[in-house]
Amino acid sequence: MKKTVITVIGKDNFGIIAKTSAICAECNVNIVDITQSVLGDMFVMVMLADISAANCSFGEFSDKMRAFGKKESLDVRVMHEDIFNSMHRI
Repeated sequence: MKKTVITVIGKDNFGIIAKTSAICAECNVNIVDITQSVLGDMFVMVMLADISAANCSFGEFSDKMRAFGKKESLDVRVMHEDIFNSMHRI
């Protein structure tokens, strides 16, 4: 399984989880785990997703998420598991 961590942070609004999940479904990315919280008026979410069966490149998926974040005024980051694996090898 190839994994990615997706973080979403911004002002709370309706449909953030649904819209993020829709992009994952469109790209055939499976959400393995999700945690979210509303802190005051701020929304914070972390998703662990399996990108093994993705129907687009990691770069394309990341770009779609980043465009979604820009449109919705959210900070959306997509980090490949290789980043974390490399950090632990140093």
